[in-house]
Amino acid sequence: MDKAIIPVITIDGPTASGKGTVAQKVAQQLGFHYLDSGALYRLTALSVLRRATPMNDDHALAKVAEHLHCHFDGGHIFLANEDVTQAIRAEEVGNTASKIAAFQTVRQALYGLQLGFRKPPGLVADGRDMGTVIFPTARLKVFLTASVEARAQRRYKQLIDKGFSASMQDLSKDLRERDERDMNRASAPLKPAENAYHLDTSDMTADEAVQKVLGWYAAVGH
Repeated sequence: MDKAIIPVITIDGPTASGKGTVAQKVAQQLGFHYLDSGALYRLTALSVLRRATPMNDDHALAKVAEHLHCHFDGGHIFLANEDVTQAIRAEEVGNTASKIAAFQTVRQALYGLQLGFRKPPGLVADGRDMGTVIFPTARLKVFLTASVEARAQRRYKQLIDKGFSASMQDLSKDLRERDERDMNRASAPLKPAENAYHLDTSDMTADEAVQKVLGWYAAVGH
C-alpha cells in the first residue's frame, strides 16, 4: 500500500500542553495508531543517562538513538524488554531529551523510526515537529498550546500522582527554559506548521480538546 494515502493527524506543541493525552484519545476514537514521538527522545535520553554518554558528543548520542530497541504496548513503553513507562517521565530524563533533541544527528537517527508508525488505518502523531518535518503532508495538523501556569499545574499533578516529588516554581522555570530551547534550536524548532489549526487548552478539559480536533478532522474530509 502507498503510505501517502494513509491518513495522518499531527498534534504538535510545547511540553505539558496536553498534546499526548489529546492525541491518544483522538487515536482511540478513530481506531488509529498512535505515535508519541517525545517518548522516542525520552527513551534515547534514558539510554544516554544510563550509559553516561557524553552530552557534547553528538555522534555518540546519535548512535544510541540508532540502536534504540523499543516498542509500545497499549499504554506501556518498553526499552528492550524492560517496562520504562514511568522511568522516562522523570524530570531529569525530560530535560536530557530536550537537550539531545537539539542535535540534528539525533533527529536524523530517529527519523525513519517515526515514519514507520504510519500504518493503516491511520496515525495520530504528537510531538514538536510532526507537522513541520516528519509528516508535512498530514491531512490535519494541530498546534496545541497552554499557558506556562496551566502546564506547570498539569505537570505537577502528573508527577505527584506518579510518586515523584515536584516544585511548582521549579517546574515553571524548567518549562520556560525548555520552550526557549525547543523554539530556538537550529534543527526542527518548535513552531506551528503553516496550515496548522491552533488550539489553546489552558481553560479546556482534555475531552473538549478531543472533540475540537475530531470536528476539524471531519471538516477537512477523509
